[in-house]
Amino acid sequence: MSTEVRNIEPKELWNNFADLNAIPRPSKKEERVRQFMVDFGNNLGLETKVDKIGNVIIKKPATVGMENRQTVVLQSHLDMVCQKNNDTVFDFDTQGIEMFIDGDWVKAKGTTLGADNGIGVASIMTVFASKTIVHPPLEALFTIDEETGMTGAIGLEGGWLDADIMLNLDTEDDDELTIGCAGGIDITASGIYNTEKIHHPMVGYKITVNGLSGGHSGMQIHEGLANANKLMNRILYKSYETYDVRISSIDGGSLRNAIPRESVAVIAVGEKQDSFFITYIEKMTAELKTEFKTTDPDLQVIIEKVDLPVDIMQEDFQDKLIAAIYGCPNGIYRMSPDIDGLVNTSNNLARVVVKDGEYSVQCLTRSAVESEKMDLANSIQSIFELIGSNVLMDGSYPGWTPKPNADIVGIMSKLFRTTFNAEPKVNACHAGLECGILGTNYPDMEMISFGPNIRGVHSPDERVQISSVQKFWEFLLYTLKEIPIK
Repeated sequence: MSTEVRNIEPKELWNNFADLNAIPRPSKKEERVRQFMVDFGNNLGLETKVDKIGNVIIKKPATVGMENRQTVVLQSHLDMVCQKNNDTVFDFDTQGIEMFIDGDWVKAKGTTLGADNGIGVASIMTVFASKTIVHPPLEALFTIDEETGMTGAIGLEGGWLDADIMLNLDTEDDDELTIGCAGGIDITASGIYNTEKIHHPMVGYKITVNGLSGGHSGMQIHEGLANANKLMNRILYKSYETYDVRISSIDGGSLRNAIPRESVAVIAVGEKQDSFFITYIEKMTAELKTEFKTTDPDLQVIIEKVDLPVDIMQEDFQDKLIAAIYGCPNGIYRMSPDIDGLVNTSNNLARVVVKDGEYSVQCLTRSAVESEKMDLANSIQSIFELIGSNVLMDGSYPGWTPKPNADIVGIMSKLFRTTFNAEPKVNACHAGLECGILGTNYPDMEMISFGPNIRGVHSPDERVQISSVQKFWEFLLYTLKEIPIK
């Protein structure tokens, strides 16, 4: 399948993307792709280094006549989000991505594509391997673990880079120039609970919420997409008010930066209420389908009989846990008062696991304002501490403060207008980009982020537009020619 992708123009870029996608590269498992990049740099005879955290830095001298220009670092991350459809058999630890062309788009067969941020990585590789592209002194920074903690960016120390300008190739709209982003923090509420045996006639059921659209928990949080964890909790919350429903297990969501698409719960229902409970589920399903018919048209709630579970959660704690999850904020918390249409602060209720006397609820809270981020995080912490949870806040990273008057912003805005006869959208985004973190050790470096059209990011619907990659590539090459003199 990936063979046809290799014939897309520019072939050098798409061949590099295909080579990259042949290598498994989940977050925190970048050993193979790191070695791939080291071999790439060494085979070109370029200065290639790996810092202590595992980032790869490659340096390339300027082409003739460009030696007096400012040094530019091209930056992308090596890891990818690993999501697949529930009926797709695929091992992200051992298999390469299976790609195919669908009209003007490149997609993957039932999995994430890895265009985030693989197109950026492949573009950098193409520039560094070329003998004809005109460019100033260049550095490539390939960071690790961007998707699950940004530990690569956090761990990069000062002194590794000499660049005056950073071009981050990690945004997903080809008409945007991004100059700021949100920071984030991981929140995990966990604990133990008492279980008990079933002492009266009950029936076992498995409830599955699936078919949701999913997506990027930052860039798409404003779209009102259904959250599988919230929907499952809503079903359970109302059910035990009326029916004899007891929870045995819940498994919902996957990654913090992905809006949950699926949740599965195993429960026990009082035998005499069996048929009434089925009617209740059918009614709830109809309500949810109506509410989310626009954003999640394939939403399903499936209920099926299973063996009666051996253990169930004690009822008093069941009430508390379901109430706490119900009260946990999800989605937009506050819009920006300064930038029209920009989400300021949000939370993604990303993962809920309840099983064998232990539970874990995982969130990712984002904000462009540090104090506001921590205010929402403290609110979530308080909710779960009220039921006795241990709450861990970890992986906090800062936002990226916009500098709209930076020289590179003016240069690229003018270049965009002259090249495409259109006005670029110079803005900030609600995703977490590495620029803010990297800027802590390189405060004088001017930074800007741009990229091609990528849709369905962090979901198996991820796809990248072929014509947009060509547009992005043209713009990148023009930009490298216009870097100012030192």
